[in-house]
Amino acid sequence: MFPRDVIPAGPVVLRAPAGADAEPITRACADPLVSRFLPSVPVPYTHADALDRLSAAERTWRSGGASFAVAHAATGEWAGAVELGTPDLRGNGEIGFLVAPWARGRGVATAAVRALTGWAFAHGVRRVETLADVENLTAHRVAMASGFHHEGVRRSAETRRDGTRGDLVAFARPYGDGGDPVRPFLPGFPGGSLSDGVVRLAPLAAADSGDYHAMRNLPDVMHYSVPPEAPDPVESETRCREAGMRRLTGDRLELAVRDAVTDAFAGHIQLSMIIPPLGQAMTGYSMLPEFRGRGFATRAVTLLVEWAFEHTSLDRIVAGTAPENVASQRVLERAGFTREALLRGLLPGPDGTRLDDLQWCRLRPRR
Repeated sequence: MFPRDVIPAGPVVLRAPAGADAEPITRACADPLVSRFLPSVPVPYTHADALDRLSAAERTWRSGGASFAVAHAATGEWAGAVELGTPDLRGNGEIGFLVAPWARGRGVATAAVRALTGWAFAHGVRRVETLADVENLTAHRVAMASGFHHEGVRRSAETRRDGTRGDLVAFARPYGDGGDPVRPFLPGFPGGSLSDGVVRLAPLAAADSGDYHAMRNLPDVMHYSVPPEAPDPVESETRCREAGMRRLTGDRLELAVRDAVTDAFAGHIQLSMIIPPLGQAMTGYSMLPEFRGRGFATRAVTLLVEWAFEHTSLDRIVAGTAPENVASQRVLERAGFTREALLRGLLPGPDGTRLDDLQWCRLRPRR
């Protein structure tokens, strides 16, 4: 059994839940974000549900876990909850957390998770992990800021509110790890997007899956895809849902190209094959037919590459085109890329064939 300590955590303290917490718990759990990412939370959420939550917290303590209220250090006001599940036989524990809408954006979750993790280590836990919905990027950032490293995706690990199964992202921090915040290799855009007044690059999201899938199924887009085949609708939806997570983990950057004036979906651009030790990444792009010939692709590539050189340690961005895809080659030339080499038989083609790839590169300007 863990001791029922009061744990200081910077602007907040972790304390045992109290009956007076039922009212703010009721208000907090009525928030749409809570119900979206915590499918076990009842909707609508009532005062009786909050009392059940307090009873469940007591059961957690009795079963060998620890369930704390997160309260403002100065006023004692309830601001959230953080819980350590009963450690397993290997000494591993799982942390879950919730922050009230009125307490968000102040570092409360990170302070609480860091404090509880350190407390757990001091009481014999040897590894702490936390799980979050693939689209819950706020929880991902909290985990990383608390010194947890991304370890992978647990497929179909949770039942969603609609009865389907959803993926969870796993983060973990072992005992003895330094606990330094994990900084994303690909930082967020100032203001959330990049724009030159004509095109706007915005993070690809689940809401883009229909437009993205329709574009990927265009015959000419499909022809130049790797491999050159139509994507499955589920694959397209998954790619859009996971885009934010992939960015935070430094795996790849997926962006929607939008008309800056109308906000219409115009295409897609990405940074992939990111290799920080080499300072290299690859870009690729596709545009809807109605936005071709208007300079959108060139503007998108230029925006993305110049942002990468300014805000990451990348020194070399590469791209590949089919030898006959002159339009794409002109985009790269206008965006400052130089032709480097023809790699024969590099890419998979239809019916077991192999396709040549014309390679291009743009280097970071010398300082």
